Amino acid sequence: MPRPRRVGRIFFDPDVTHFKPASVPLVNLKEVVLTKEELEVVRVIDYEETEQKEAAKKMNVSQPTLSRLLTSARKKIAEALVNGKSIKIQGGNYKMVTPRSRGSGIGFGRGRGRMGGFGAGPGGICVCPKCGHKEPQVRGQPCMSKKCPECGTLMTRR
Repeated sequence: MPRPRRVGRIFFDPDVTHFKPASVPLVNLKEVVLTKEELEVVRVIDYEETEQKEAAKKMNVSQPTLSRLLTSARKKIAEALVNGKSIKIQGGNYKMVTPRSRGSGIGFGRGRGRMGGFGAGPGGICVCPKCGHKEPQVRGQPCMSKKCPECGTLMTRR
């Protein structure tokens, strides 16, 4: 009996989960399923340009597992691009993680402020990135810990 797979940590949950080629009619469209773990590996390695060893530690998986996920993700993306298939992002064996505070900077640029972003100081407004709802920021309550009363999406600071 194989041992259970380790649960990988991801720091990014995409709002857009389906990409399709513009020139292929929906009737003939085939899709490739990219897991959220595979997307996270591509994001961390290719987009953030992180070394595999560091990315594996960050995601709480072994380096060979990370390498397999990266190879699988790149193959699926290449298949979709070459053969005109859509890419659907769903599923996987993962745990969604929020960034740790006090300068740990996991996944959000080291040393950029207490909550991983730039320190905005007092005042400001919390804005929903999905529906645009705005409300004043309350001191001691980060915007990214508030849910939008309109649609339930986590808010951001402006």
